[in-house]
Amino acid sequence: MKEKIMKFLRDEQGLTTVEYAVAGALIAAAVVASFRALGVTVDGVISGIDAELST
Repeated sequence: MKEKIMKFLRDEQGLTTVEYAVAGALIAAAVVASFRALGVTVDGVISGIDAELST
């Protein structure tokens, strides 16, 4: 039984799954931050166009 537990603890195959999950979460966070920053820029451009059309 102890041998099976030690083999399970030394197995690093599951670790790669966790690494992929962390990398995926970081990529998702970067995408969300990029879209939020882009949204602010687009909002400024649209507001400028609206102001020019109103005058």
